[in-house]
Amino acid sequence: MSRIRSTNTQPEITVRSFLHRNGFRFRLHQKSIYGRPDIVLKKYKTVIFIDGCFWHRHKDCTYAYTPKSRIDFWNNKFESNIKRDKKVNKSLKNEGWNLIRIWECETEVNELLKSKIIYKLI
Repeated sequence: MSRIRSTNTQPEITVRSFLHRNGFRFRLHQKSIYGRPDIVLKKYKTVIFIDGCFWHRHKDCTYAYTPKSRIDFWNNKFESNIKRDKKVNKSLKNEGWNLIRIWECETEVNELLKSKIIYKLI
């Protein structure tokens, strides 16, 4: 697990590149905002999280498999991630932020990014 990065992952770089190509300016990993979102678009009062399908349990996704060993450990880990995500969502919405969560598998299709990001911001 030491090789798993929390920042500058390939899906995150793909989304950042997409935003930049479409003229959006943003900040990365702002510690001052609860939940430390991957991307912050202050102009639009929007935060973007790019979630790994495995870690955040994207339903019906092939990347969201459960390992065969240490099943209890993994189930507890996944449950705590989901609880934390819900807590962060609720807190940011209460603070007035618009929230966009993008799944790792959605970064592979450009049209999905367009529908999830641009159409919500405009």
